[in-house]
Amino acid sequence: MGFSELLNRAKTMDDTAMVQILELYNPLLYKYANVNSRFDQDLYEEFVYRLIICVVKFPY
Repeated sequence: MGFSELLNRAKTMDDTAMVQILELYNPLLYKYANVNSRFDQDLYEEFVYRLIICVVKFPY
């Protein structure tokens, strides 16, 4: 399955597709949630929340 199909499925709130996208971007989210060499859980959760919102609203 390609990314475009995964994105289309996630936009229709398919849980498995959304989890796959989150797993795909997890290293990037984790990287930017580290502030001063410390992991910020609240920031990570905000990133996950924003990614979900962006996937749903993405005009594809």
